[in-house]
Amino acid sequence: MRDFAAIDFETANECPSSVCSVGVVVVRGGVIVDRFYSLIHPEPEYYQWFCRQVHGLGPEDTDDAPVFPRVWEKVEPLIEGLPLVAHNSPFDEGCLKQVFRVYRMDYPDYEFHDTLWASRRYYGKRLPNHRLQTVAAACGYDLRNHHHALADAEACAHIAMKIL
Repeated sequence: MRDFAAIDFETANECPSSVCSVGVVVVRGGVIVDRFYSLIHPEPEYYQWFCRQVHGLGPEDTDDAPVFPRVWEKVEPLIEGLPLVAHNSPFDEGCLKQVFRVYRMDYPDYEFHDTLWASRRYYGKRLPNHRLQTVAAACGYDLRNHHHALADAEACAHIAMKIL
């Protein structure tokens, strides 16, 4: 795969629509050509303790952040015509579909590829697990800021360039 956009969402709570940050890394011709990150005012707008422990974000970070439709206006032109790649893509695709539904936006039926599934197929039992940081390391990428949406999207992009 030489042209794609790696995407990662973090959520504020158990609702898939509660995206509170997004990271996007655009790859063209096998080279990273663009990066995008934004905080997002989540909907519904509350934070669960567990989610805060994972990514460190809270209302103090997103109270003044734009709502999803304003953020997506910036993301959409970057990813136009590209397949999307995510590590455990059912999570990120589910978030995207739900937040589109919450804001009554027409979902364009994005094509998703899953680096978690690809890792299981490519590495099999040669890895102790197929978590993002483990697979990234196996692909030669040092993921230093795990659960920051842009860092995770960049790790996913490197994985995809190696095994997809």
